[in-house]
Amino acid sequence: MDLNEPQLGIGARITHPSFGEGIVIDLDLSTLTVYFKGAGDKEISRSFTGIKVIEGARIPDTTLDMPAVEKALKRVLKDMSDISQPVDMAAKWKGGHLEIKPGNPDMQSKEVPIDTFFHKIVMVRDRLRVLEQNINSHEKLDDGDKVHLQQYITRAYGSLTTFNVLFADKEDYFSSK
Repeated sequence: MDLNEPQLGIGARITHPSFGEGIVIDLDLSTLTVYFKGAGDKEISRSFTGIKVIEGARIPDTTLDMPAVEKALKRVLKDMSDISQPVDMAAKWKGGHLEIKPGNPDMQSKEVPIDTFFHKIVMVRDRLRVLEQNINSHEKLDDGDKVHLQQYITRAYGSLTTFNVLFADKEDYFSSK
């Protein structure tokens, strides 16, 4: 049965191929929250075709309100924030290797392809940006806490400026500003 049919509302009884019978306890534009006796609350996409409605229920008001739009937008931004922009390594480093030599000559050195090292540096930068976004959008942190945590991120960026030599474009550089 189509999950967008009118009888699917809060209180509807449904069956799921893995969880069995359940009751819809909440829904929004893209998901259902269903309580299953043996599995507890599960969030299920409305596009999932394995659910069958056993008994319909009251139909919720489907008008969009601002909190629903904000919730959907936050979900999209959170999903997209882990996607990194392509960043180019400076041409002079392509195909190179990074050699790490221990101070003790009896110990073995480690060689790493520089593009692998560069990728890890970019990932650190991307994770710092995601952390920054999460701090700035956190609902329970007050402005003072946000500023305090932001200062640590700024200092981390400053510590990473040494690696700017690896980047092809100055706009990709780390900056403590």
